[in-house]
Formats: sequence, C-alpha cells, structure tokens
Amino acid sequence: MSPRLFLRSCLSSHPILRPLRLQRRTLIAAPSPNDGPLLTRRSDRALPEIPSSRKLWLRTLPIFLSIITLSTLAIFNYQKASSSIVNATLYALRTSETGKRELGEQVYFRDKFPWIWGEMNQLHGRIDISFGVKGTKGRGVMRFKSVRKTRMGFFETQEWSLEMEDGRKLQLLDETRDDPFKHTALQAQS
Repeated sequence: MSPRLFLRSCLSSHPILRPLRLQRRTLIAAPSPNDGPLLTRRSDRALPEIPSSRKLWLRTLPIFLSIITLSTLAIFNYQKASSSIVNATLYALRTSETGKRELGEQVYFRDKFPWIWGEMNQLHGRIDISFGVKGTKGRGVMRFKSVRKTRMGFFETQEWSLEMEDGRKLQLLDETRDDPFKHTALQAQS
C-alpha cells in the first residue's frame, strides 16, 4: 500500500483525526457577463483571469512620466514666479516712467498662469529672466539680466528692457539714474 493511501485510510477511520481529514470541494467557475445577478458567492470559487499587466504598464508609463515632468516644470516655474526678484522687477516696472507711459496702469503678468523664461541662479550670481506683462494701455515682454561678479559682491543690472507687441524694444535701465534695484530684495539676498 502506498503511503498516501495509508494516510488517507488512517485519517478517515480514526475518530480523533477525523476533523483533520482533507476536504474535497469542487471549484465553481467565475460568473460570466451574461449569467445574471450574483446573489451568493462561495469563497472557494475559481478566480477570474488577470489580464497581462505588462502591456498596461507599458501603455501608462509614458503618461505617468509626462505628468511627472509637467508637474515638476510647473513647480519650478511657480517658485520663480513667486520669487522676490520677479516681484522687485515687476514693482520697478510699475513705478518706471517708461513703463507707465507704454503699459499704462495696473501692470501685472500678461497671462493668468505666467511662465518665467530663463535662468534664476542666485547662488552662482546669474539672473537672466523674461516674462510677459500687461497694463491698461499695452502688452509686452520684460527682460531682466543681472550678474554678481564676486562671491560676496552686489548684483549689477546689465539689462532691463521691455519689448512691446509691435516690436519696439525699450531700455528701462536709464544710464543717468541710479540702478532701480539697489537696496531692494536683490541686494538683501546677496
């Protein structure tokens, strides 16, 4: 007699070991879509087939990566847009005579969600940004470029200009006047 048959006969005949006896239950197939309502469900039913997740994973990976990339760009742009440099240049543009003459009152970002183009690297002393602005009279793109030549030095404004929609480029940095960004947040951070 084989050991398996012997074990089975011992389990079925002995009263103490009877509860340990192996139970045989038939598996019930998973319901198909046209079976009607499922009123009861046995716990030992056959599980449905799981579709291959590799194809789904390969399809959704580019979508996931593009969402992560766009989110990262939006976060960095938000950080630039809310920086003291952008606030200082926007304030200086609002109080500038040329800015008032060309753009009018209520100078602010041109777009609802402004995009700040360029580099803003205060650690290495390089700021070169541009963004769209608008007022009650006109619209344009403001560009600001400032560098810090020494590690503990002050930022020096090299360019501060406003390019209007009609193509005119106006220099907002007046050589006869002092730098409008002296004693502002740009100097306080260096």
